[in-house]
Amino acid sequence: MFPAPGHTERELLRLAASAERYSEHPLGKAIVEAAAERGLALEEATEFSALAGHGVRARVAGHEVTIGRPGASVAIDGEPAGTIEIADTIKPEAAQAVRRLREAGLEVWMITGDRRAVAEAVAREAGIDHVLAEVLPDQKAAEVKKLQAAGKRVAMVGDGINDAPALAQADLGLAMASGADIAMEAGGITLMRDDLNGVAEAMELGRRTMRIIRQNLFWAFAYNTLGIPIAAMGLLSPMVASAAMALSSVTVVTNSLRLR
Repeated sequence: MFPAPGHTERELLRLAASAERYSEHPLGKAIVEAAAERGLALEEATEFSALAGHGVRARVAGHEVTIGRPGASVAIDGEPAGTIEIADTIKPEAAQAVRRLREAGLEVWMITGDRRAVAEAVAREAGIDHVLAEVLPDQKAAEVKKLQAAGKRVAMVGDGINDAPALAQADLGLAMASGADIAMEAGGITLMRDDLNGVAEAMELGRRTMRIIRQNLFWAFAYNTLGIPIAAMGLLSPMVASAAMALSSVTVVTNSLRLR
């Protein structure tokens, strides 16, 4: 934390956290948590507004407080008051989840508003080869469209308000239940556990489900293709036909239960 002359670290953090207390951005949450760890009493913020990709602005204790993105540069009443350094860390299971997705034959991309140097460092740690950095929130959906225009089917994973347009644009949107409500509404799937392995598990489950559906269709058509001509020739008794129909249903249900 680097306060400007005339400001103390505690006062800078207290005002910044007060302004961020209603923000759903991960950086804002980190600032609020840092203030709570230091036992700082927060002020009530009014006139709160979030500027997509640029930070938040609020009135705190009679001062206009602005916190910029990316990073956390703090201005009070229009004057620079200091910066709060926040280190990006990846979830412990991130590298494993990325490896599982790559082993399944999927390309893994990271789209972020962070500076390129920071984004590439995080990507290397997680094992991600493709990085789109310094992307503003309103540009994320456009980046997804570019990938789709290149012939790719895109599954987007996100948890914030800024991810919602991209989640809606993607062929499959996966939202984290720990994120913003609008992200969950925009996504087609909500992952209830805050674990990135859930992404790989959801993709694997989807593929297994489609495989089971194809198998069920095959057996259903096979029974009918074989049974209808025999019945038309009068070579199939009603009892045998009923048994064959029941066996067809049992086969489909039993095969589907393998998804459990």
